Amino acid sequence: MPEQTKGIFAMVIACLIWGLAAIYYKQIVHVPPLEVLSHRTLWSLVFLFGLLAYTGRLNEIGAMLLDKRSLVIVFVAALFISLNWFTYIVAIQTGHVLESSLGYYIFPLVAVLLGYLFLGERLTRVQMIAVGLAALAVVVLTIGLGVAPWISLILAVSFGLYGLSKKSLKAGPVVSVMGEVIVLAPIALIWLWGVHQLGWTGFDGKQGGYFGNEWNSGYLGNEWNTGLLILAGPITAAPLVLMSYAMKRLTLASVGLVQYLNPTMQFGLGALIFMEPVTVWHFIAFVLIWLGLALYSYEALHRERS
Repeated sequence: MPEQTKGIFAMVIACLIWGLAAIYYKQIVHVPPLEVLSHRTLWSLVFLFGLLAYTGRLNEIGAMLLDKRSLVIVFVAALFISLNWFTYIVAIQTGHVLESSLGYYIFPLVAVLLGYLFLGERLTRVQMIAVGLAALAVVVLTIGLGVAPWISLILAVSFGLYGLSKKSLKAGPVVSVMGEVIVLAPIALIWLWGVHQLGWTGFDGKQGGYFGNEWNSGYLGNEWNTGLLILAGPITAAPLVLMSYAMKRLTLASVGLVQYLNPTMQFGLGALIFMEPVTVWHFIAFVLIWLGLALYSYEALHRERS
């Protein structure tokens, strides 16, 4: 099988896992998001440690974390990715899958804008139009629904800042993510200890107070729920490994196009499976985003061929 074909298969599988992850998080809707995030962090650490130990790359982690500059970058990246993970978990558990899909559709255009603002990258006319269409989509939703699509904006901006913060990091994606979960692991352990030993609760001081959901922390006695929480590790880390494999075999433009499979599947799940309401404002906003992405993707492919 040609290497390019292997790369496409790996990228498609990664996007399928990401796109279908909403179904998984719906199964643990009774577990508070901060606890899900903590388990996601710790079991990702276990999964990645085993993978890097198997491939003999654990020494790369030490080299990265012992360098002060790399450690600062990893710490900042860890903050952004934890915000992204937490927001995604809350979005799925509270019935905002459509908003999460919009966020990941917007992300490539946010990344272009961040490159212009912080890296001095020039925007072409087509890119400016694409970014403008994304901004117009957000305005349409804000006016139509009476509230800004905060979940979409937080997901897109946090993921964009995450990528921006790692721009100068020399370590590969798997090693760098391992460094990030190492940094986050002590916080995750403290939170889980506080929840189960001291009775810590959500932000409003009530057990299960997030957005009115009936969340509670008495789930660890159930082997099925425990198994689901352990599964958060592979679901988080495996797509990153597959994406790393694919990026070595595919052009960035190809990777970018296949990545749209993720939010497309999220959109389908939200509208068709979870039966979230799709208003005319959603329809207009998504059409604007899709048009912007079409322009952006066309130009990326054209520049790559040139």
